[in-house]
Amino acid sequence: MLKEGIKAPAFTLLDQDGNTVKLSDYKGKKVILYFYPKDNTAGCTKQACNFRDLYPHFKEKDAVILGISKDSVASHKNFKTKFNLPFTLLADPEKKVIEAYDVLKEKTNYGRTFLGVVRTTYLIDEKGIIIKALGNVKADENPKDMLEILNN
Repeated sequence: MLKEGIKAPAFTLLDQDGNTVKLSDYKGKKVILYFYPKDNTAGCTKQACNFRDLYPHFKEKDAVILGISKDSVASHKNFKTKFNLPFTLLADPEKKVIEAYDVLKEKTNYGRTFLGVVRTTYLIDEKGIIIKALGNVKADENPKDMLEILNN
């Protein structure tokens, strides 16, 4: 996981509509950058829907929410539409940003070991510095925790 106090790695990815999005597009705003394993799975849906439900509070704090997974643009479009998500989802099928943010780790499921995305959330300040890094977050608690951090 990346350390707090360092500059967040720059990136350019496609959003759920196929538009190019750069981290630098959000300079001057706080960015909640959350990495999740897969669209339309139980934990990831719960996390996204909790961010959705709390979205007005994040907006009040002038914070932007960006979700990143290795899913495709089409998968993200479906996920965003299905659950009426008001924030941007970014596709990283080549896992370049996932690797740059050090969230691709060895995981085990049913005795099988594989490389997977560890649910991780970074809070990046208006100047592009990581001011909070939370690894192995709980899907249902992460949005509320991030809002508390923003309120302090």
